[in-house]
Amino acid sequence: MRMLAKAALGLALATAQVQAQTPGVTAPAVKIGGTFPFSGPASALGNTGKGLIAYIKMLNDNGGVNGRKIEYLALDDAYSPPKAVEQMRKLVEQDNVTFIFSALGTASNSATIKYLNNKVSGAARFAVAADYPYTTTALPSYAAEAAIYAKYVRSEKPGAKVGILFQNDDLGRDFVAGFKSVYGNDYGRLVAAVSYEVADATVTAINIQFGDPTYHLARLAEMTSATRH
Repeated sequence: MRMLAKAALGLALATAQVQAQTPGVTAPAVKIGGTFPFSGPASALGNTGKGLIAYIKMLNDNGGVNGRKIEYLALDDAYSPPKAVEQMRKLVEQDNVTFIFSALGTASNSATIKYLNNKVSGAARFAVAADYPYTTTALPSYAAEAAIYAKYVRSEKPGAKVGILFQNDDLGRDFVAGFKSVYGNDYGRLVAAVSYEVADATVTAINIQFGDPTYHLARLAEMTSATRH
């Protein structure tokens, strides 16, 4: 994981090194940024940003990347798309970062991707190069992830019924789409899905039509849990 992160940063910084007039690039340092849910309903995921900050500090303590130190600005978007747009605009237009790296949150990234690409800057849409040529995801798509689970369940328990609790945004809908791609015409018979909103104070899956499915899967705020009965 450390090598992958360093390789990604190295590639991005090498590109920045070629463009001497790029905003945020100076002889001693490169300024980059990202947003994370340090507060709000998914604040536990803010630890990802804290881990990245610690990793970049380690890189800087060991000389940086390609001879430059990394100045990383991590702002709080509270897992709120409007707040994410506000913070991204600050990073680009006020802080003059050279690029955005490792911003977390499907809903937040969905809200900011058009703005960032117009500025030349895990959901399936982020991997469509024709639509967003300056954006890529470091994660497998959520649809691909779900398809792996679905193929496993179909192989191990062909007639098992599956209940899915999913976040009502691109993250969750892509996850459900992965199951649909594997189950095909059997999806309606063997799979039931219930959505929830990320801002809900409590989440209870009480309406899954099968009553007690063999498998429960929950696709929650960038995390997946699975339970077999």
